[in-house]
Amino acid sequence: MSGTADVSINTCSRPSALRITDLRVTEVRGAPFHSTLVRLDTNQGISGYGEVRDGASSTYALLLKSRLVGENPCDVDRLFRRLKQFGHHARQAGGVCAIEMALMDLAGRAYGVPAYMLAGGRFRDRVLCYCDTDSVPDGREMGRRLRQRMDAGFGFLKMDVGIGLLRGVKDALIAPPGMLASQTVMHPFTGIQITEKGIDHLCQYVAEVREVIGYEVPLAVDHFGHLGLESCIRLGRALDPYSLAWYEDMIPWQFTDQYVRLSEAVATPICTGEDIYLKEGFAELLARRAVAVIHPDLASSGGILETKKIGDLAQEHGVAMALHMAMSPVAALAAVHCASATENFVALENHSVDELEQWSSLVQGLPVPLIQEGHIQVPEGPGLGFTELNEDLVRQHLDPDGPGFFAPTEAWSRERAHDRLWS
Repeated sequence: MSGTADVSINTCSRPSALRITDLRVTEVRGAPFHSTLVRLDTNQGISGYGEVRDGASSTYALLLKSRLVGENPCDVDRLFRRLKQFGHHARQAGGVCAIEMALMDLAGRAYGVPAYMLAGGRFRDRVLCYCDTDSVPDGREMGRRLRQRMDAGFGFLKMDVGIGLLRGVKDALIAPPGMLASQTVMHPFTGIQITEKGIDHLCQYVAEVREVIGYEVPLAVDHFGHLGLESCIRLGRALDPYSLAWYEDMIPWQFTDQYVRLSEAVATPICTGEDIYLKEGFAELLARRAVAVIHPDLASSGGILETKKIGDLAQEHGVAMALHMAMSPVAALAAVHCASATENFVALENHSVDELEQWSSLVQGLPVPLIQEGHIQVPEGPGLGFTELNEDLVRQHLDPDGPGFFAPTEAWSRERAHDRLWS
């Protein structure tokens, strides 16, 4: 028994003497996403990787460098508590969460154990993926595209159903001048309403999709548009007969009272959460049972350990957890370890199905494609489970406007501030 345990020990690492010596970033474009990858280096020659949330700035991670150099990365919880004040909801959490992933990767590599063990152990050794598929105007064609996903082994699907499908449909939408083009006005304040004609059009679209794919596969829907609550309720009730897996982000997550009204008005599960930071951000939605499914993105919610806590809190309220993910395999593997360690987990999103070979090849030491039969096998390797980044592929896709391949970041070593939140 002791011989078996010894095999996994990294004899090149002395965890108690491990110290962070550097933080560097690289930006990858078109593989298939624009991805900002973070690398933490140490005095013992091992490195850990994380990823800044899609659409966020590398600055969110770089400003944390001076708070990390000289620290032991195995002190994941202590360092996270120190850094979490520098995150906020949505993309503003990107730096803190990327660092947490890299710390978990480093700690796992130092101790020779997979990250899910550091999160408490696993409930599953395969993680179910659901595939998002870009919408097309014709419902039957959309159904055929989703059918192809099923033929490729995916058993959980998602598509968009919303006002984007109603552009050009006469009398489908009511909107103040210019509001349909706005991306900066929150849903309750747009004045956009959907008409009965618009609702009928979307119902016919979903009916045509269901005719092709049937009713035995879960089908979630997203991107309804910036509609007010009352239009969401009318549309939700009309779509209820199609037995959809969930309605995602119908309204902004901040409006708990509106989510309560929506959940009580429709018969389909309600889902939100990809932009919520930390456990406290989910607390009111869960306490009031305003949603049936929470949907954190661990690149915004706080990383592996915090998202595991969020899932546990949801379970106490009888709420399931799915995971949002539209990033590289680095963040996706962090999500896989979190999903493995969370009992009430349902499914992990993937946006890279059409370029799965290239997406999977960004990391080495794992199967290509990474998703097989609609699942990702939970890696047993240390940390996040991959051996190294595929440097050749990363270099092929370096963002020409980015910093290069993990270029020095000395300017950020001198960032200093009095961070204490109390006197």
